[in-house]
Amino acid sequence: MAGLVSRELDAEAALPPETHTRNLVLTIRSFILRNFRDPRLTPQTVAAAHHLSTRHLHRLFQPEGVTVAALIRHRRLEQARRELADPALLGLPVQAIAARCGFTASAHFSRAFRGAYGDSPSEYRHAEQRGAGLSTVRGTASPRGTSAIPAG
Repeated sequence: MAGLVSRELDAEAALPPETHTRNLVLTIRSFILRNFRDPRLTPQTVAAAHHLSTRHLHRLFQPEGVTVAALIRHRRLEQARRELADPALLGLPVQAIAARCGFTASAHFSRAFRGAYGDSPSEYRHAEQRGAGLSTVRGTASPRGTSAIPAG
């Protein structure tokens, strides 16, 4: 909050370095969340968008315990997982979902997804369909009971 107020008052230079750094990290995280679907989003493009060197960007995220590349990959995988579980998207091929989430290579997506969730994207999708009591009839999903996934 202090960062936003100081920016509006042109007093950003008066902020302690820790506050400036934390605001920059939050701004970068927000940028990644808004742009993760872009397959060209990489640590290099994130750094360039914020007028930083890639090395400086990596140093900013060291205390976070996560690399920028891992943050981008995690966000893409989480979105792909949600879309694979979405009954409204059953007609969309797995590779199309991967592309929508910023993955350019289906093999890379499958390996990353299996590494993160233990199943291939197709296996995960089928398990979600069974868990939600869905039956695929001529490409449409129809409910057959209640979802096994808790709300929230």
